[in-house]
Amino acid sequence: MAIKRIGILTGGGDAPGLNAAIRAIVKKSLKYGYEVYGIKNGWLGLIEGDIEKLDLDSISGILHVGGTFLGTSRTNPYKKEGGVQKVLDNIEKFKLDCLITLGGEDTNSVSNKLSKEGVKCVGVPKTIDNDISGTDYTIGFDTALSITTDAIDKLHTTAASHHRVMVVEVMGRNTGWIAMLAGLAGGADAILIPEVQFDFDDIINRIEERKKRGKNFSLIVVAEGAKPTPEAEQIIKSKEVDEFGHVMLGGIGQIVKNRLKEVGYETRAVILGHLQRGGKPTAFDRILALKLGAAAVDLVKEEKFNRMVVLRGTKIIDIPIEEAIKEIKYVDNDLYELSKLFY
Repeated sequence: MAIKRIGILTGGGDAPGLNAAIRAIVKKSLKYGYEVYGIKNGWLGLIEGDIEKLDLDSISGILHVGGTFLGTSRTNPYKKEGGVQKVLDNIEKFKLDCLITLGGEDTNSVSNKLSKEGVKCVGVPKTIDNDISGTDYTIGFDTALSITTDAIDKLHTTAASHHRVMVVEVMGRNTGWIAMLAGLAGGADAILIPEVQFDFDDIINRIEERKKRGKNFSLIVVAEGAKPTPEAEQIIKSKEVDEFGHVMLGGIGQIVKNRLKEVGYETRAVILGHLQRGGKPTAFDRILALKLGAAAVDLVKEEKFNRMVVLRGTKIIDIPIEEAIKEIKYVDNDLYELSKLFY
């Protein structure tokens, strides 16, 4: 059956660049003669039937705007009673021939499951964590990286003025992409990531080595999912679990601060939190989003479904969604070894 109507949704955490991707999807779809429908608030919109037709006026002026004008949520239809059937019913009700889903591992895991029930899906990788396999960059990561690097730059001056150790906690549940790259770019004196256990004595030794060289301040960057030992639990901010089974992490920065304070360092902790998601997308994220959005519509035209558009090097290619979500992309050991050069 020829494709006539495409539904677009954005799920999971918001990310700068999503609006640019939506803009590209709408423009390319209209060029091919498709009707486009925006699904509000992720999978929740398909459960509730909160869907509206999009046109050129809908996407006017959104290229540089952060977040997603469609709204988002962490809704999982497979965790709601009757959720999947409601999704299928609304797909039929609104005569949606296929879906383009912009999201991370969780959002696109739902797409992958629905494809096995006959729903035609194309995925677009979005997450500031940059942890989706098969793609070099995800929409939103470059902006989050730039915001975090800028914050580290600013904290350097106050740390130096007061001769303090500044601990910066950044997002990164299972991977340390933001912490590692922002830490490298910002000249951090220690970078703590979930992939590698850290040692408090090692951090203290690094601070002492800097003091011997006349450097009376240090800056530590720690991902929220980092742990001092393999047996240690990640620090949980809230035990409330979302519909994809995730608890809210947060607090490891404070623990590192307290430990350093115990041994005599004047220390402050800063949690960047949702600042990393906000603001205008960088030029890189805008261009990446435009490329991925347009390529997603090309997959629809070619009737290549249950696939995700990804960036490899400088090329946009497509891979099975199942391949993209089967495992998390961790920080390479080469990057970790590189970071140790600057401690």
